[in-house]
Amino acid sequence: MADVTSPAANCSTCGRPRLPLIYTEHDGQPEHACPERHAEPTRGEPGAVPAVAPDGHDERVPATSGYPVRTSDGRSWRIGTAGDIDWIAGHTTPGLSVTAAIPPVFDAYATFHPPGGVSLEAHELAVVRELATATPEQPWWLGYLDTGAHDVVFPRAAKVSIYEGWSYVLVEAGPEQTLTWRTGHLRGDGALPDLFFPADRSWLVSALWDDTWTDVGGSTLVLAGLRRNPLVNARLVGPDEDACPPGLTRD
Repeated sequence: MADVTSPAANCSTCGRPRLPLIYTEHDGQPEHACPERHAEPTRGEPGAVPAVAPDGHDERVPATSGYPVRTSDGRSWRIGTAGDIDWIAGHTTPGLSVTAAIPPVFDAYATFHPPGGVSLEAHELAVVRELATATPEQPWWLGYLDTGAHDVVFPRAAKVSIYEGWSYVLVEAGPEQTLTWRTGHLRGDGALPDLFFPADRSWLVSALWDDTWTDVGGSTLVLAGLRRNPLVNARLVGPDEDACPPGLTRD
């Protein structure tokens, strides 16, 4: 196990000491970052499918807010902080409209849920494919709501608070991880995070705790792609409309 008390070289950006961020038994070499989180690049690129199974996360690694954690395949994933969701937290409006989940900063809004006769797996795959097709290659932030009953992927990681003080584990990963990291969420046996968005914040997908559908905000182009795919079953809504889709009810 690497020594976690000795600082590494000073940060070339701010001059503050770099401290170990990852403690691993794989190679004994921790990665380092200064307190301002000017971290050295982590090994592995966001977006690649990890070799670890959804239930195979390495619990030996103590996760701290803003620090990377490492799965048993040796890859690193950065845990998000309040600064990564400050454009969401405090910018939604409690109520029945889509802006209870999505800040009113987008050109268009919609809801989606699995259509009749379509498996949850096929529905979620279609959602991710449409979003990935419309989004330049970049990391995605994946948020897992801590209900106490559903998988949050990295249960020991520090959490961020969004909406009505709900706690989320926020991880920087990629589109593939949205479909491989988790089994079972508030809306069934699917894998999708409860909240996710790309690094450029060009769209946001969020399913609230007591809703049986998912809300999305983005450009008209992104939402047009979702609407064209019948497996997604997206329906446009106005920012002031009741977001509940026809035929569904709130829990």
